[in-house]
Amino acid sequence: MSFVPAATRALRVLRFLASRPGPVSAAAIAVEVDVPRSSVYQLLEAMAQEGFVTHLPEERRWGLGVAAFEIGSAYLRHDGVERLARPLLHQLMEATGATAHLGVLHGADTLYLLKEQPPHAPTLITGVGVRLPAHLTASGRAMLARLPRAQVRALYPDTAAFTDRTGRGPADPGALRRVLEQEARQGWSIEEGQVTDGFVSVAAAALDHNGRPAAAISLTVPSARPVTPQALAGRVGDAATELTRRLGGRRSVQAER
Repeated sequence: MSFVPAATRALRVLRFLASRPGPVSAAAIAVEVDVPRSSVYQLLEAMAQEGFVTHLPEERRWGLGVAAFEIGSAYLRHDGVERLARPLLHQLMEATGATAHLGVLHGADTLYLLKEQPPHAPTLITGVGVRLPAHLTASGRAMLARLPRAQVRALYPDTAAFTDRTGRGPADPGALRRVLEQEARQGWSIEEGQVTDGFVSVAAAALDHNGRPAAAISLTVPSARPVTPQALAGRVGDAATELTRRLGGRRSVQAER
């Protein structure tokens, strides 16, 4: 193997391992990256020496190593998602006059990482570092709608998992499932007064290389403003698609609901 193909195959191995819930066999890796098993063993041994993979001899399986975690942590330290999304949010804010946010899922919460607010815009609770219940926010539901049903069930197993702010929004697993199914079909999520009375938000998810939600971009305006949610949704959808591209992500087949 020449240097470039070997490097490409090693990266494919890492990507495959990152997509699995646990360690896998060399045979499964060989099938996934479409190379002979003997070559896969050579790759794995070299990557293990550098700490990117680890071998579990009793299970005859391979998993990600500490070095892979360190690379991921370094990416977060460099504010990768924020750096890629910031200019997109600024463009959205200037084009629409709405407040733009970048959020990620943090358990069953939406954690806001970025906020671009136009001058003289009303103050919103959704500041950087604020966490709000994901099932009430447009950003949170845009990401939940891209998760498998089992994962959503684990986050919201019963009515006790649902908090309320304004008396609106899904309050039990069945109601949430119906909302997510509808918003998954239309490709964007909307929140009307479920976080703060008098405001409307629309959001769309940006996806990672596995087609899973990496973040969500949203726009928020006062309810009385003469603009349709559909018009804002078109802008948000385009920005989310561009962030997906910048993240090296891909549009997924819709998660099983």
